[in-house]
Amino acid sequence: MQDLARIRAFVQVFDAGGFSAAARQHGRSKALLSKYVTDLEDYLGVRLMNRTTRKLSLTEAGEAYYREASQLLQQLDDLDASISDQTSAPRGLLRISAPRNFGERTLAPAIFEFLLKYPDVSVDLRLEDRYVDLVDEGIDLALRISTLTDSSLIARKIADMRIVVAGAPALLQRVGTPKTPEGLRGLPCIVDTNLQGQANWRFVEDGKTVSVHVSGPVRVNSPLAALQAATKGLGFASMPSYLADPAIESGQLVAVLERYVPAGQTLQAVYPHRRHLAGKVRALIDHLVDWFERNPVS
Repeated sequence: MQDLARIRAFVQVFDAGGFSAAARQHGRSKALLSKYVTDLEDYLGVRLMNRTTRKLSLTEAGEAYYREASQLLQQLDDLDASISDQTSAPRGLLRISAPRNFGERTLAPAIFEFLLKYPDVSVDLRLEDRYVDLVDEGIDLALRISTLTDSSLIARKIADMRIVVAGAPALLQRVGTPKTPEGLRGLPCIVDTNLQGQANWRFVEDGKTVSVHVSGPVRVNSPLAALQAATKGLGFASMPSYLADPAIESGQLVAVLERYVPAGQTLQAVYPHRRHLAGKVRALIDHLVDWFERNPVS
């Protein structure tokens, strides 16, 4: 433990920019920190720091030692936090990002049930139809309907999702019903710019993925607005089933090209790559998997 205390003192002093600053930040005496660093240098047989009254810098050996030691201490801290999370109830603030319409209609009830289960957790739920940078914006967890493309993130499948292509009955009477994906080309379509591919809609035909470029009178960054435009007969729309199905059941929309719409879209919980996942995040993911098993997305 004394060796670990010396290593931690060395890292803390350099991170703080000096012995006095480190003593203030960590509630230790300047003399004790100085003794720990000196003891470490004596043990290693090398000078790690160049000390002057105005400036503190690392020697070449100190730079190499600091790089490895700081990583080691971070791993130990992460391990301590992980074990603590596993043996205590989740607590603290969770920052969550999700698409607006999905969040309002489908996700919110699941989140609120989680809060009732874990009263020591609070949530900052950010519902917005844009791609959120989890690391830059300090997001703990994002719920996304897609396939994972960013290898720097980790995802866990929460539930299967379906994509539906549909148009209003009046539109089908006016322009006809497309029989194949290629039949959409030249027909009016509503482009939701939040979708992967945007105006390049993907289908599966004869076992192969095909992409059809569509266009039309409306481009919008909201699936709910795309749904509303489609029910007005302005064009065909590609949208998640949780939005399309009620309109189809009421007769406002008619699904088309069902045999060509690819499967494999999923609701994913996406989080930054970390060695140990915080207990509150893990608890929420487990809760969402269970909740969507009990309340499947149509």
